[in-house]
Amino acid sequence: MPIYAVKTTASQERTVADMIMNREEEAIHAALAPDSLTSYVMVEADDYNIIERVLDDIPHARSVIPGESDITEVEHFLSPKPDVEGIAEGDIVELIAGPFKGEKAQVQRIDEGKDQVTVELYEATVPIPVTVRGDQIRVLDSEER
Repeated sequence: MPIYAVKTTASQERTVADMIMNREEEAIHAALAPDSLTSYVMVEADDYNIIERVLDDIPHARSVIPGESDITEVEHFLSPKPDVEGIAEGDIVELIAGPFKGEKAQVQRIDEGKDQVTVELYEATVPIPVTVRGDQIRVLDSEER
């Protein structure tokens, strides 16, 4: 089944995808608006002309990009990336949630299986390792750069 790219207004990708799916057109099977892909929605449909016809009534939808894509080209958008990706041991991070919100810390250990990071707080009098979820920290300074 071919997949088509639909050009949209910036920050309106999810709205356009919802409107396409709410049309309940039998020839349109799915719409995907990944966060990492701005100004585009991927639509799985039987035919290019059906998408063009549906987009005439949808605000913020600009046009259909000519050509088809295959599922292999978009499948990397379908699996979520782990929150600890891009974090390395020794990185300086800021806690953005939880009881230590706003504190700076250094990454001591990363558990990719559980999506957790063990950090050591800078301002603590006694260095205590604290384990937090990967989505509760923001990298400030990385040793890899």
